[in-house]
Amino acid sequence: MQSRTPAPRAAGRPRSAAADTAILAATRAALVELGWSKLTLGDVATRAGVAKTTLYRRWAGKNELVVDAVAELFDELELPDSGTLADDIEGVVLQFAAILMRPEAQSGLMAVISESTRDDALRGRIRESIVERQKRLVLEGRCRAQSRGELPPETDPLESARTVDLIFDIVAGSVVHRCLVSSEPADAAWVRSLTRVLLLGLRGAADADGSV
Repeated sequence: MQSRTPAPRAAGRPRSAAADTAILAATRAALVELGWSKLTLGDVATRAGVAKTTLYRRWAGKNELVVDAVAELFDELELPDSGTLADDIEGVVLQFAAILMRPEAQSGLMAVISESTRDDALRGRIRESIVERQKRLVLEGRCRAQSRGELPPETDPLESARTVDLIFDIVAGSVVHRCLVSSEPADAAWVRSLTRVLLLGLRGAADADGSV
Protein backbone atom coordinates (compact mmCIF):
# COMPACT_ATOMS: atom_id res chain seq x y z
CA MET A 1 0.00 0.00 0.00
CA GLN A 2 1.46 3.34 -1.04
CA SER A 3 1.96 6.07 1.53
CA ARG A 4 -0.56 8.90 1.50
CA THR A 5 0.88 12.36 0.99
CA PRO A 6 0.29 14.33 4.18
CA ALA A 7 -1.98 17.36 3.78
CA PRO A 8 -0.48 20.78 4.46
CA ARG A 9 -0.91 21.69 8.10
CA ALA A 10 -3.05 24.73 8.70
CA ALA A 11 -1.75 27.63 10.75
CA GLY A 12 -2.69 27.47 14.39
CA ARG A 13 -1.20 26.26 17.63
CA PRO A 14 2.45 25.13 17.31
CA ARG A 15 3.13 21.42 17.21
CA SER A 16 3.64 20.01 20.70
CA ALA A 17 6.98 18.34 21.30
CA ALA A 18 5.53 16.62 24.38
CA ALA A 19 2.74 15.12 22.27
CA ASP A 20 5.25 13.89 19.69
CA THR A 21 7.34 12.25 22.42
CA ALA A 22 4.29 10.57 23.93
CA ILE A 23 3.07 9.32 20.55
CA LEU A 24 6.42 7.83 19.57
CA ALA A 25 6.83 6.16 22.97
CA ALA A 26 3.28 4.77 22.71
CA THR A 27 4.07 3.44 19.24
CA ARG A 28 7.08 1.53 20.53
CA ALA A 29 5.05 0.14 23.45
CA ALA A 30 2.32 -1.00 21.06
CA LEU A 31 4.90 -2.68 18.82
CA VAL A 32 6.17 -4.73 21.75
CA GLU A 33 2.71 -5.68 23.04
CA LEU A 34 0.73 -6.07 19.81
CA GLY A 35 3.27 -6.52 17.03
CA TRP A 36 3.25 -4.79 13.67
CA SER A 37 0.12 -6.40 12.21
CA LYS A 38 -2.18 -5.51 15.14
CA LEU A 39 -0.85 -2.02 15.79
CA THR A 40 -3.35 0.70 14.89
CA LEU A 41 -3.23 4.47 15.06
CA GLY A 42 -6.30 4.38 17.28
CA ASP A 43 -4.50 2.23 19.84
CA VAL A 44 -1.44 4.48 19.72
CA ALA A 45 -3.60 7.57 20.24
CA THR A 46 -5.28 6.01 23.27
CA ARG A 47 -1.94 5.03 24.80
CA ALA A 48 -0.48 8.48 24.16
CA GLY A 49 -3.58 10.28 25.49
CA VAL A 50 -4.16 12.26 22.30
CA ALA A 51 -6.90 12.44 19.68
CA LYS A 52 -6.52 10.23 16.63
CA THR A 53 -6.69 13.34 14.46
CA THR A 54 -3.53 14.54 16.20
CA LEU A 55 -1.65 11.57 14.74
CA TYR A 56 -2.98 12.15 11.24
CA ARG A 57 -1.90 15.78 11.36
CA ARG A 58 1.65 14.58 12.00
CA TRP A 59 1.96 11.28 10.14
CA ALA A 60 0.43 10.01 6.90
CA GLY A 61 -0.10 6.51 8.28
CA LYS A 62 1.26 3.65 10.34
CA ASN A 63 4.37 3.10 8.21
CA GLU A 64 5.65 6.63 8.66
CA LEU A 65 4.80 6.66 12.36
CA VAL A 66 6.75 3.46 13.02
CA VAL A 67 9.77 4.73 11.05
CA ASP A 68 9.92 7.84 13.23
CA ALA A 69 9.41 5.83 16.42
CA VAL A 70 12.35 3.58 15.51
CA ALA A 71 14.45 6.52 14.30
CA GLU A 72 14.13 8.13 17.72
CA LEU A 73 15.81 5.07 19.24
CA PHE A 74 18.81 5.45 16.96
CA ASP A 75 19.07 9.13 17.88
CA GLU A 76 20.27 7.86 21.26
CA LEU A 77 23.55 6.77 19.67
CA GLU A 78 26.58 8.74 20.75
CA LEU A 79 30.13 8.39 19.47
CA PRO A 80 32.41 7.98 22.49
CA ASP A 81 35.69 9.89 22.62
CA SER A 82 37.85 6.96 23.65
CA GLY A 83 41.19 8.23 22.38
CA THR A 84 41.51 5.99 19.33
CA LEU A 85 39.42 5.40 16.22
CA ALA A 86 39.19 1.67 16.91
CA ASP A 87 37.84 2.20 20.42
CA ASP A 88 35.40 4.85 19.19
CA ILE A 89 34.04 2.47 16.54
CA GLU A 90 33.70 -0.41 18.99
CA GLY A 91 31.88 1.81 21.48
CA VAL A 92 29.25 3.06 19.06
CA VAL A 93 28.75 -0.33 17.39
CA LEU A 94 28.07 -1.94 20.77
CA GLN A 95 25.45 0.76 21.42
CA PHE A 96 23.90 0.13 18.01
CA ALA A 97 23.73 -3.62 18.62
CA ALA A 98 22.12 -3.05 22.03
CA ILE A 99 19.40 -0.90 20.45
CA LEU A 100 18.75 -3.53 17.78
CA MET A 101 18.18 -6.12 20.49
CA ARG A 102 15.23 -4.16 21.89
CA PRO A 103 11.92 -5.80 20.93
CA GLU A 104 10.46 -2.52 19.66
CA ALA A 105 13.47 -1.91 17.40
CA GLN A 106 13.41 -5.43 16.03
CA SER A 107 9.71 -5.55 15.21
CA GLY A 108 9.53 -1.99 13.94
CA LEU A 109 12.63 -1.96 11.78
CA MET A 110 12.00 -5.32 10.14
CA ALA A 111 8.37 -4.40 9.45
CA VAL A 112 9.05 -1.06 7.76
CA ILE A 113 11.92 -2.51 5.73
CA SER A 114 9.57 -5.20 4.46
CA GLU A 115 6.86 -2.65 3.68
CA SER A 116 9.33 -0.37 1.92
CA THR A 117 9.95 -2.97 -0.80
CA ARG A 118 6.51 -1.98 -2.15
CA ASP A 119 6.54 1.69 -1.18
CA ASP A 120 9.09 4.12 -2.64
CA ALA A 121 7.96 6.96 -0.39
CA LEU A 122 8.46 4.82 2.70
CA ARG A 123 11.91 3.78 1.50
CA GLY A 124 12.79 7.44 1.15
CA ARG A 125 11.56 8.18 4.66
CA ILE A 126 13.71 5.37 6.10
CA ARG A 127 16.71 6.76 4.25
CA GLU A 128 16.03 10.31 5.46
CA SER A 129 14.95 9.61 9.05
CA ILE A 130 17.36 6.80 9.93
CA VAL A 131 20.20 6.37 7.44
CA GLU A 132 21.08 9.98 6.66
CA ARG A 133 20.61 11.13 10.26
CA GLN A 134 22.98 8.47 11.62
CA LYS A 135 25.73 9.17 9.10
CA ARG A 136 26.57 11.98 11.52
CA LEU A 137 28.42 9.34 13.55
CA VAL A 138 30.68 8.43 10.64
CA LEU A 139 31.38 12.09 9.87
CA GLU A 140 32.18 12.83 13.50
CA GLY A 141 34.39 9.76 13.87
CA ARG A 142 36.39 10.48 10.71
CA CYS A 143 36.86 14.13 11.61
CA ARG A 144 38.09 13.21 15.07
CA ALA A 145 40.44 10.53 13.71
CA GLN A 146 41.83 12.98 11.14
CA SER A 147 42.51 15.55 13.86
CA ARG A 148 44.41 12.86 15.79
CA GLY A 149 46.43 11.96 12.71
CA GLU A 150 44.96 8.45 12.54
CA LEU A 151 43.42 9.08 9.12
CA PRO A 152 44.64 11.31 6.28
CA PRO A 153 42.49 14.27 5.28
CA GLU A 154 40.40 13.94 2.12
CA THR A 155 40.40 16.87 -0.29
CA ASP A 156 37.86 15.53 -2.80
CA PRO A 157 34.32 16.15 -1.46
CA LEU A 158 32.76 13.54 -3.74
CA GLU A 159 35.26 10.86 -2.75
CA SER A 160 34.80 11.81 0.91
CA ALA A 161 31.01 11.43 0.61
CA ARG A 162 31.42 8.02 -1.05
CA THR A 163 33.72 6.94 1.77
CA VAL A 164 31.18 7.98 4.39
CA ASP A 165 28.44 6.05 2.58
CA LEU A 166 30.62 2.96 2.34
CA ILE A 167 31.65 3.01 5.99
CA PHE A 168 28.04 3.41 7.09
CA ASP A 169 26.84 0.61 4.80
CA ILE A 170 29.54 -1.78 6.00
CA VAL A 171 28.97 -1.16 9.69
CA ALA A 172 25.18 -0.84 9.71
CA GLY A 173 24.68 -3.71 7.26
CA SER A 174 26.95 -6.01 9.24
CA VAL A 175 25.33 -5.29 12.59
CA VAL A 176 21.75 -5.49 11.30
CA HIS A 177 22.49 -8.81 9.58
CA ARG A 178 24.22 -10.17 12.66
CA CYS A 179 21.47 -9.19 15.10
CA LEU A 180 18.28 -9.46 13.05
CA VAL A 181 19.01 -11.97 10.30
CA SER A 182 21.56 -14.37 11.77
CA SER A 183 20.26 -13.82 15.33
CA GLU A 184 23.78 -14.06 16.67
CA PRO A 185 25.17 -11.88 19.46
CA ALA A 186 27.10 -8.78 18.44
CA ASP A 187 29.26 -9.05 21.54
CA ALA A 188 32.56 -7.34 22.31
CA ALA A 189 34.64 -10.02 20.57
CA TRP A 190 32.59 -9.86 17.37
CA VAL A 191 32.60 -6.06 17.36
CA ARG A 192 36.38 -6.05 17.83
CA SER A 193 36.78 -8.34 14.82
CA LEU A 194 34.46 -6.20 12.70
CA THR A 195 36.42 -3.08 13.63
CA ARG A 196 39.72 -4.78 12.76
CA VAL A 197 38.43 -5.79 9.33
CA LEU A 198 37.05 -2.29 8.75
CA LEU A 199 40.31 -0.56 9.65
CA LEU A 200 42.86 -3.04 8.31
CA GLY A 201 41.04 -4.86 5.52
CA LEU A 202 40.90 -8.63 5.17
CA ARG A 203 44.62 -9.20 4.73
CA GLY A 204 45.60 -6.80 7.49
CA ALA A 205 43.06 -8.31 9.88
CA ALA A 206 44.33 -11.81 9.13
CA ASP A 207 47.93 -10.73 9.72
CA ALA A 208 46.96 -9.06 13.00
CA ASP A 209 45.41 -12.37 14.12
CA GLY A 210 48.48 -14.25 13.09
CA SER A 211 46.39 -16.35 10.70
CA VAL A 212 46.22 -16.72 6.94
